[in-house]
Amino acid sequence: MGMMVWHALRNVDLKDVPAKARALEDLGYDLIATPESKHDPFLPLTLVAEHTERVRFTTSVAIAFPRAPYITANLAWDLARYSGGRFVLGLGTQVKGHNERRFSVPWGPPGPRLRDYIRCIRAIWHCWQNGARPDFEGEYYRYTLTNPDFDPGPIDHPDVGIVISAVNPYNTRLAGELCDGIAIHPLSSFRHQHEVVLPRVFEGARAAGRDPGELMVRSGGFIVTGRDEQELAESREVARRRIAFYSSTGSYAGILALHGLEETAAELRRLSIEGRWDVMPSRVSDEMLEEFCAVGSWDEIAAVMREKYAGLATAVNLEVEPRNPDEEAQVREIVAALQQIPTCAEVAPPP
Repeated sequence: MGMMVWHALRNVDLKDVPAKARALEDLGYDLIATPESKHDPFLPLTLVAEHTERVRFTTSVAIAFPRAPYITANLAWDLARYSGGRFVLGLGTQVKGHNERRFSVPWGPPGPRLRDYIRCIRAIWHCWQNGARPDFEGEYYRYTLTNPDFDPGPIDHPDVGIVISAVNPYNTRLAGELCDGIAIHPLSSFRHQHEVVLPRVFEGARAAGRDPGELMVRSGGFIVTGRDEQELAESREVARRRIAFYSSTGSYAGILALHGLEETAAELRRLSIEGRWDVMPSRVSDEMLEEFCAVGSWDEIAAVMREKYAGLATAVNLEVEPRNPDEEAQVREIVAALQQIPTCAEVAPPP
């Protein structure tokens, strides 16, 4: 399979999900993603499964630690069953502050804990599929009790993919070692993806005796596009705000340091603490936009993305909203062109 093209359903009202999902499938998209931001990421995917036939779908990403592994395993199992195996479980850890102060869950070493979490989920699925006795005893999680009333039983497509978002070295390697792929953070420049992220992911896969070419690699970076110059300018400013927001978080300091942007990161961090969110975008230069974004009109974006993403991913993001049949036809052409971009599985991976 060539490059997949994915679209996120961001804050879409549940009543609008069926029509939106059908439209994306009709436009040729390969993957629909739901983030955990203002709404639960799993609930809309039941509607996506019901109202589509081909497209795959994923949580992008569900925050792991607020949900017990059993809860997440149950949600994923039901979605995989209902959709005929089209569901991919996307997980992330979030940062300490959000876990403790937004989700009210304790914080611990996120990498080892996520490893244990994934192993526990897979142990639960193994028991359901094979009727095995639950005997998982991990460092952070356990699954040692069940009875027939709590066992949903086997499904036709039990190999549910798990993709994790990852930034730090441990989790980036974990994506290759234990998971089915990685969702690269949007604040990851093309240089960072090539020089840092992919080598770590492939290192983890090779260390575990796995083929890196079989992994899903969902691209990072931002797509800046529009029908005309006005929309393109508006899209630039949206990306500028998002880059400013992410860059103010210490977790991403290493990405900015790769480009010599330590002072910019420090200033954005200070401005965020002061609550000066309206000032922060002005600190993101046009040069910074170029490092983190693929920029072009609808007529240009497929060629720009081919230049930026060839050999960097197996799935790229495109979020545009056609308003009439002519625009729908153009978006189908763009999606088809993006699907021809060489993937990192087709290009020699970093050593």
